[in-house]
Amino acid sequence: MKIKLSILTAITCACSFAASPDPMKAFPAPEAGFVRKVIQLPEVKNPELYRVQLLPGKIMEVDCNTKNLGGQLKKETAQGWGYDYWVLPQIQPGISTMMACPPNTPKKQAFVSVYSEELHRYNYKLPMVIYVPEGVELRYRIWSAKDKTQTAVNG
Repeated sequence: MKIKLSILTAITCACSFAASPDPMKAFPAPEAGFVRKVIQLPEVKNPELYRVQLLPGKIMEVDCNTKNLGGQLKKETAQGWGYDYWVLPQIQPGISTMMACPPNTPKKQAFVSVYSEELHRYNYKLPMVIYVPEGVELRYRIWSAKDKTQTAVNG
């Protein structure tokens, strides 16, 4: 009986040290000229109250005007797995305000993102996988809502 218990304990320990499955296995390798960015969201209570905003962009020299880059994230699905991922096919010059900056206003380095108001579902159980062109940085913002809701009135 002691031998069986020792063997069972050894097998259990060996299994717990085995390499965990690669979560990236479901996602394609990045194509030439692209890099794969991965976001692992922290576990939260009530994930339905959270959303994620993806902000691909670059550090650029800017003046006093507000700038954005052009581009659009496209949602795709990993074949055979059903997991969503996003691809930014290209990044382009975007829009800018055209204010006259005050005299002697120095230019500065700042992060300029691709403009998007899209918010993505929060899922801490799977990584968020995003493919962007080389040289593009990916930042993200987590939005949350209060559990309490408001009731609209008839107008």
